[in-house]
Amino acid sequence: MNKYLLPVYAIILGVIIAILTKEKNKTSTKLLLSFSGAFLLALTLFDLLPEVYEHLDAKTTGLYIMCGILLQIILEFFSKGAEHGHVHIQKNETTFPWLLFISLCIHSFLEGFPIHQHNDMVYGILIHKIPIAILMTSFLLQSNFNKIKIVGFLIVFALMTPLGTYISNVTAIDTSDLNMINAVVIGIFFHISTTILFESSEGHKFNLSKLVVIILGVSIAFIL
Repeated sequence: MNKYLLPVYAIILGVIIAILTKEKNKTSTKLLLSFSGAFLLALTLFDLLPEVYEHLDAKTTGLYIMCGILLQIILEFFSKGAEHGHVHIQKNETTFPWLLFISLCIHSFLEGFPIHQHNDMVYGILIHKIPIAILMTSFLLQSNFNKIKIVGFLIVFALMTPLGTYISNVTAIDTSDLNMINAVVIGIFFHISTTILFESSEGHKFNLSKLVVIILGVSIAFIL
């Protein structure tokens, strides 16, 4: 049951933090984002990638991973990078960002598939979603969007990952097809996590802190 509920808890926790702090401590959110990127990337390398390569032809696997990277680039054309913490919503914006909503939902839906066979991946998704939920909620609350639409946005966003896990769990998807989807998701994870890790930092002190949380993220993923 946790594999369905933990991604939802992550969104709820992120929303609560955003409401209580009003994103006053931006450095802490960025450090959490860096930790989540390192943790998700390490889990992907340690758990998900080896199994996909074990069951699929190596060159075909590489092709699907590249498709995942390209798919994420396409999604970010509409989301403007919200999946890795770049939320661009104007405070006076009144038109609801449907393209952002749809692209985030597609991303969240796909990342639910690997959780079916790799329960540890749910922790990577959990840590990944918390800072994203904090940033998304903070920007949405600063906008002029209808509060009902904001709540609906967050509820649907929270449910998309469990929906992906549920479909992969109950649908009679062929193992090779599931590994194909997982390879695409690996590409998505690679793009997101590396973007988080390699984007520019602010100040020497933050660089050192970022290095520490990255090492911590990789270490915890290795222990799991």
